[in-house]
Amino acid sequence: MSVMRLKRVYEDASPEDGTRVLVDRLWPRGLTREAAKVDLWLKDLAPSDKLRHWFNHDPERWPEFRKRYRAELAEESEDTKSEDLKSEDTKSKELETLRRLAAGNKPVTLLFAAKDSERNNAVVLREWLSARRRESPGVKKKITTKRRSGAQLRRARTIKQS
Repeated sequence: MSVMRLKRVYEDASPEDGTRVLVDRLWPRGLTREAAKVDLWLKDLAPSDKLRHWFNHDPERWPEFRKRYRAELAEESEDTKSEDLKSEDTKSKELETLRRLAAGNKPVTLLFAAKDSERNNAVVLREWLSARRRESPGVKKKITTKRRSGAQLRRARTIKQS
């Protein structure tokens, strides 16, 4: 299990960062791709535009933002259900990519552009991933080649929760 760190994308890269993953929907202002030293950009894991605009980095909205963003990550919110299958498929692929990185031995650093290092989407994403790892300790998922649709995943999740 790798160490998962958080870091502002504007800070200098270091060898301890391991794999640097940008988890913002928009590319950081004034930063070139070379200067950012981003290994992977998982923009579809970022909060929806609607949620991002609503939050607007207002500290008073932080608790509700965390709740809504976790719902988006779990594909349980109405906004996520109404998205087209292509974006849902991309989101699930990116989430699986991040889970595999987190399961490895190399450190992973989630990069964000927000000025507030305590209240941003990367904080929620790391919490959400950590909670998922704690829910299934020592259980390794069998990787299969069969793909499930969004509806099949929701049904399986509903059955599991019952």
